[in-house]
Amino acid sequence: MIATGFEVIIVGGGLAGLSCARRLLRTGLSFLVLEASNGLGGRVRTDKVDGFLLDRGFQVLQTAYPEAKRILDYAVLELKPFYPGALVRFEGRFHRIADPFRRPQDSIKTVISPIGTFVDKLRVARFRKKVRRGSLGDLFRRPETSGIERLRAEGFSDTIVNRFFKPFFGGVFLEDKLETSSRMLEFVFRMFAEGNTALPAGGMGSIADQLASALPSAAVRLGSRVESLQEGKVILDSGEELRGKAIVVATEGVEAARLLGDSAKIDSRSTTCLYFSAPEPPIAEPILVLNGEGTGPITSMCALSEVAPSYAVPDRSLISVTVLGNKRKNNTQVEDKVRGQLRDWFGSSVDNWHHLRSYQIEHALPAQLPPVKDPALKPSQVRSGLYVCGEYGSSPSINWAMVSGRCAAEAIIEELRRS
Repeated sequence: MIATGFEVIIVGGGLAGLSCARRLLRTGLSFLVLEASNGLGGRVRTDKVDGFLLDRGFQVLQTAYPEAKRILDYAVLELKPFYPGALVRFEGRFHRIADPFRRPQDSIKTVISPIGTFVDKLRVARFRKKVRRGSLGDLFRRPETSGIERLRAEGFSDTIVNRFFKPFFGGVFLEDKLETSSRMLEFVFRMFAEGNTALPAGGMGSIADQLASALPSAAVRLGSRVESLQEGKVILDSGEELRGKAIVVATEGVEAARLLGDSAKIDSRSTTCLYFSAPEPPIAEPILVLNGEGTGPITSMCALSEVAPSYAVPDRSLISVTVLGNKRKNNTQVEDKVRGQLRDWFGSSVDNWHHLRSYQIEHALPAQLPPVKDPALKPSQVRSGLYVCGEYGSSPSINWAMVSGRCAAEAIIEELRRS
């Protein structure tokens, strides 16, 4: 069957595809969003399991994201902030690292912690000032190297790099060598410095729900996997053909490469996120815990219900644990190793934790190796009538996903106006 009448077909209902659709909606152009899975949001989805809200992998919203501030209603999301800092596990103890500009009362604890020298902590303040200087465009025009080389150029010691920066940014970029572009490291550090790290009360999936709420229900089709693209049309697994004046590929990188016929290897990072319910939180505050010891599977953990109580059922806590990689390992093996390390940290109380679910995400993020250009300036048009948005050929993050979707829509609007 051949359906006609769509000016734009968007393949993928993640944040990029939804942002593209929202921008098109304002112009009155007809469009159809095709999503292969049973729900919108891509990886930014939340499942409800036994009354708990489980995001598909540990995720947060940086309230300083410019695009998020522009198009999301933060009040409706009921954002719940994290403590501006972290607890770092090292030598059998937890040591506090706080943002002195937001938590001056914790500055002494930060200064005397063994997570770096006193000079390191002065250099953190200097680095914070540097990454906030100029516009984001200026940031992406600065000389580029790897994240680890950037930190070394700033004079940071191996102590603070290994005990803080590697577990902290390793959890962001899902790699522990900090090979990621220095520009992305500076961008992320700037976002942490300029706003809160937060969770929506309804889970990260409520971000996608808010973007989708304005779209007509007839403009979205779930369970519709695209098998291939041809000139001016898409072909679904079912054999159905849909025509459009413009087609937007808004899928994750590996799937986008398949649809676009890109034979180049798409290097991606994998992660495993484990969720546990517990009678009480191991650390009763809304703070991220980092593994600064460099041993064991855990990169970071958090009692999410201390950040957003709505994530858990009454009288229970929700614990999230992030492990890098492990995409080919058995879930039970990963859980056993994680439990063993948690038991070392918190004692036998961990035996009373109930494992809710594990998410093994093979293509959690694309590798963000240099060179990385300003994502806002990357062209979205592949050729006339064919566009791309999202992480493919761009940079991952909630901010850049939404920016790329909007930019693709604006490029389509301009082309259709000309024609």
